[in-house]
Amino acid sequence: MKWALNNWEQIAVALYEHIVIAAASLSIAFVISLVVGIIAARSDRVFRWSIAMSGLLYTVPTLAFLALLIPIVGLGRANAIICMVAFSLMILIRNVATGIREVPEDVVEAGRGMGMSNFEILTRIELPLAMPVIVAGLRIATVTVISVAVVAAYVNAGGLGTLIFNGISNDHAPKIWTGALTACALAVAADYGLARLEGVVRHRTG
Repeated sequence: MKWALNNWEQIAVALYEHIVIAAASLSIAFVISLVVGIIAARSDRVFRWSIAMSGLLYTVPTLAFLALLIPIVGLGRANAIICMVAFSLMILIRNVATGIREVPEDVVEAGRGMGMSNFEILTRIELPLAMPVIVAGLRIATVTVISVAVVAAYVNAGGLGTLIFNGISNDHAPKIWTGALTACALAVAADYGLARLEGVVRHRTG
């Protein structure tokens, strides 16, 4: 505790870097997944291929993935963000596509009967009704990215992993505990916030 109080600026910087990596990764992954998920919801073939490809990326060990990216993008934040995006795709694509597919067909037909275009049906009916499932996927992906992003310190991307690994190298327990507990607190806070959001969305669409 004493070390944390005396070095709060170092902790704040590491926390900020961690949030930037997670936020950038999730934003990019969400945009990609939204596009692919919408297409996959309408095509079984696209759904199977997108889940298979994103699932393959998900199975690659984190450190191996980061190492494979070094010859392409080098060390730094870009390396970590690409890796985190890849890990998020399977969860997000699956939930976007599944959420849209679970929208009752009679509701969609009612929209068509009212003269809505395909785009209007997507934006005013399908996506709003699919939002609870989409937010649930985003919740899982967010906690996963925050947790896995700790190892991004291995490629000089910064984040809370820097505190943990520096503490391990120097056999400095307070630094290890501070980095680990801060990462845990961030994951718990994000999970709680998105759980509340999921509950609100489910209530509105229920």
